[in-house]
Amino acid sequence: MNSYLQFISFLVLLLISCGGSKSDVNDPTLSNSGNYNNSNTNLNTNTSNNTNTAPTTPTTPTTPPQSYTFNNELVWADEFDEDSSLGTPAVSPDKWNIETVAPDNGSWYNGELQYYTDKHDNIKVEDGILKITAKREDFQGKLYTSARINTQDKFEFTYGRVDMRAKLPNWEGMWPAFWLLGANIDEIGWPNCGELDILEHGDYVKDSTSDDPGLISSAVHYGPQDYSRQTTNVPNKIFFDTGQERFIRSEKIIEQPFEEYHTYSMQWAPDKIQFFIDDEMHFEFPMQSQHSPFDKPFFLLLNLAVGGHWTDGYVAPGFTEATYEIDYVRVYQ
Repeated sequence: MNSYLQFISFLVLLLISCGGSKSDVNDPTLSNSGNYNNSNTNLNTNTSNNTNTAPTTPTTPTTPPQSYTFNNELVWADEFDEDSSLGTPAVSPDKWNIETVAPDNGSWYNGELQYYTDKHDNIKVEDGILKITAKREDFQGKLYTSARINTQDKFEFTYGRVDMRAKLPNWEGMWPAFWLLGANIDEIGWPNCGELDILEHGDYVKDSTSDDPGLISSAVHYGPQDYSRQTTNVPNKIFFDTGQERFIRSEKIIEQPFEEYHTYSMQWAPDKIQFFIDDEMHFEFPMQSQHSPFDKPFFLLLNLAVGGHWTDGYVAPGFTEATYEIDYVRVYQ
C-alpha cells in the first residue's frame, strides 16, 4: 500500500513539473532588449524565450497591434566621414536629397525668411561634420540662405530608434530642426501624413513656456481626425488644435546646446513614441487610435530655418551667419 501511494505521489509531482510556468514567458520585463536607457519601454514584444507565441491580439479596437520586434540593429546611418568640396554634392546623393525648389508659391513654409540652396557656403561636410550654415545674403528675393535635406524615396522606415548628435547654432532667430514626415505626404498632404519632430530649437519661441536659450522642443503633429482623446493622456504637455491640425509638444531645457554636442533621439513603436535628449526621456506619446499616420513609413529631414512662425519672425540685428553642426544620424530597428 505504501508503495502504491508513493507511486501516485510521484506521478502528481511529475505532472506539475511538466506544466511549467507561463509567468516567465509572458512577463514583459524579461528579455527587454527594446529598452532605451533602461526606461520602461518594451519594444521587443517577442522575447527570445517566446518564439512560438502568437502575436498579441488587441484587447480593444483602439489598441495598436503588438507585433514589432526591436533588435537594436543599425539599418541606416550617415557618419559624414567624407568631406565635400566645391563642385561635388555636399552630402551623399544615395542617401539625401538637397531641397532647392521652393514649394509654397515660390517661398518656403512656416513664414521662413531664408531660401534653401545647395551652395557650398550653405551645406558641406568638413572634418567629419555636416555643416548647415544660414547666411545673411540676398538670394531669389530672400534676405537669407540656408539648406534643407531629406531622405524621401531613398530611405523610409516604420518603427525603430533614431539618433542624431549635433551642436546648435548660437544666434537668435535660428530654427534648427531634425524631424520626420509621412512618406505619403504627396498623396494625402500635411498634416494627415503625420510629422514627428525630434528636435526644434529657437530663441523667442512663440507660445513657449520659457525664454531660456537652452530650450529644446519635440512634437507630434497629426490631422484633426486623429486621436480625438489624446489631450487627456499626455499630461503637462503643450497641446494645440488649430482646426486644420493637432499637435502635442514637449519642452526641455539643456545646458550648453551651442558649445557642446548633444544626442537627440526618438524611439518609435506601435504602442508609443518616446523622445530623448542625451539618453534621458522627456516626452512619451501613447498610441491610442488605429486611425493613425504613425504606423506607416516616414522619411528624415534636417534643416536650418531663419525666422518664421517659430521665432515669431524675429532675427537678431547684426546677424551674418550661423552653423548647425551634425556629427551623425543613425537608425536602428
